[in-house]
Amino acid sequence: MKKSGLPRSSIFFTSKVPPRSMGYEATKSSIESTFKQTGLDYVDLYLIHAPYGGKEARNGSWRALVEAQKAGQIRSLGVSNYGVHHLNELEDYISELESKNGKGSGAEISVGQWEVHPWLERRDIVEWCQKRGVVVEAYCPIVRGQRFEEPVLQPMVKKYGKSPAQVLIRWSLQKGFVPLPKSVTHSRIDENADVYNFELNGEEMKSLETGQYAPCAWDPTTSTD
Repeated sequence: MKKSGLPRSSIFFTSKVPPRSMGYEATKSSIESTFKQTGLDYVDLYLIHAPYGGKEARNGSWRALVEAQKAGQIRSLGVSNYGVHHLNELEDYISELESKNGKGSGAEISVGQWEVHPWLERRDIVEWCQKRGVVVEAYCPIVRGQRFEEPVLQPMVKKYGKSPAQVLIRWSLQKGFVPLPKSVTHSRIDENADVYNFELNGEEMKSLETGQYAPCAWDPTTSTD
């Protein structure tokens, strides 16, 4: 980042609390490590990567993030891979903090990150977020390329002259998500960004409602510890 010469204000930097660092003290150490490794003055978004470790650890991690936010080290807080039951638990903990320490003292869940695509729509989680104004970031929006040959995509690929990846990213954008396609290849990065000159119609969006629950990555949302 420093070598790029870009001003800090033009970079959005996200970090995460890894599963091995769950709990209040471990998360404090993780945050400190982030700043040592990056040399940044602040982090734009800090997420809890997964809801592992149990309720006490989850709440402790959130408390550590809230303290760092109050100290000006973090701009926004969020979670990743939380199921609705985890989200409800965190919402209750935020209310608990506010009842003890005043309104706003528990911070807010600004962003949530999940694997989301037509074969894993996560409607319950998305609805929970939309009701509360939580931004949904969709990782694996192109399903790691595993669904590019799906028959349902081919009419749109042909009609718009776009790749399957572009159609899937467009679907994600029209759903109101922030898609996070991952690539280190410059041509693919350019391709993934070239999705603002076409729009899927209602019938096409409807055709991508597959009703399937088929993760292509891990799925901590189902964790019950």
